[in-house]
Amino acid sequence: MRLTKLLTRGRHAAAATPIWGARVVRNRVFASVAASVIAVSSATTAGAAITGVEDPTPEEQVASDIVADGISADYKWENVSTMESILPVKETATDTTEKSEPAEVPEEEEEEEEPAEDTSSDDSSGSTVDIAADCSEYSGNKAIGCTMTLEAGWDMNEVSCLVSLWDRESGWNESAYNSGSGAYGIPQSLPGDKMAANGDDWETNPATQIAWGLDYIDGRYGNPCGAWAHSESNGWY
Repeated sequence: MRLTKLLTRGRHAAAATPIWGARVVRNRVFASVAASVIAVSSATTAGAAITGVEDPTPEEQVASDIVADGISADYKWENVSTMESILPVKETATDTTEKSEPAEVPEEEEEEEEPAEDTSSDDSSGSTVDIAADCSEYSGNKAIGCTMTLEAGWDMNEVSCLVSLWDRESGWNESAYNSGSGAYGIPQSLPGDKMAANGDDWETNPATQIAWGLDYIDGRYGNPCGAWAHSESNGWY
């Protein structure tokens, strides 16, 4: 309110100034405005500049009063809260992608070992005979006959004669039956139940039949080749 009155009073005073003094007044007004600008940065210096003028005009007096009021005003800048930055805050990107679990390394499959070659021979009764290495050229009932012949103490030459003999008699079939004579089995026992002397399973077990046949050949011909020679001459043994 005081500032308004001072400016109004200065305006009225300016109206009463003679025309011949307009230039002086204008220069002094410019000085007053400059002093007011300077007062923004240093009120004390500006006040000194204005009050130092001898015989101030009403305008200068108004400017001086304004500066004096500014100097004596209470400063409130200390109570102004600090302004937060208006610059946009750059947000730090957060990686929300779930990390995948490392791929599992497949376990190497262990190679299955091939079973060792079975050198045994099963007969129809379920019993197993370990086949001799020398009898590897034969299989089935012939391999059993070969092995049992060697175990009886004869050699491979006798095995060859036995193979030929029973190839002719039964084809090494433990179920071979001669309906004309009643002979039965691999050695063509007549009658077949004679082989029961070597086992109750004589009707189905090739090993039992071969064991009986070898005993028969040994007792009557001495060896398989003797039985084969008789069969060659007579057609039977």
